[in-house]
Amino acid sequence: MVGQRPDEAPQAHEGPDVPPGEVGASSRGQDAAAKNSGRVVSKTDHNARWDELDASQQDNNDIVPLTRAEAEQIFGAQVSRPSRVTPFRVVAAQVVLSLVATLAWWLFYKPPGSAALSAFLGGAICWLPGALFAARLKQLSRAGTVFNWMLGEAFKMGATIAMFVAIAFWYHDVLWIPLLVTYLIALKTYWIALAWR
Repeated sequence: MVGQRPDEAPQAHEGPDVPPGEVGASSRGQDAAAKNSGRVVSKTDHNARWDELDASQQDNNDIVPLTRAEAEQIFGAQVSRPSRVTPFRVVAAQVVLSLVATLAWWLFYKPPGSAALSAFLGGAICWLPGALFAARLKQLSRAGTVFNWMLGEAFKMGATIAMFVAIAFWYHDVLWIPLLVTYLIALKTYWIALAWR
């Protein structure tokens, strides 16, 4: 630091009411006074000040959860209302949107057969792993942990990738545009569900 002697340790800012420049100046003044009085300031004193500062900050960082009344005051009365959106409703909406998209590809694409089947498979790539994940969540509802959630998400992603690969290898007449468009439509159902909440 500018104006700091090489044998001095950097000083911490000790609070909002003391400007940072004055903290260093007052500490240097105390160090100079201690040296002039014959007492040498050791690193132990410096570390003790850091420990005191750390302890005081830990006492101030306690997290206090909001009460129901405080949450309703901040976020509104709907905060305590249970969500209408469940995993099974999201999957049902994905199935419906997939079928609507399949019907649209059937009506407006020539030739309609392979486009509609590709669109249906694209929707199924989205909703089938989601349905399996929702069933797993319902089965593990009593023992729902973060680890179970992560395993379910990993299975869902693996099943999605496996379905894409299986369709690419075994369905040679696949039309990728209807498949991917319908997959993306079904995938965006999550955002619609969040807005619907």
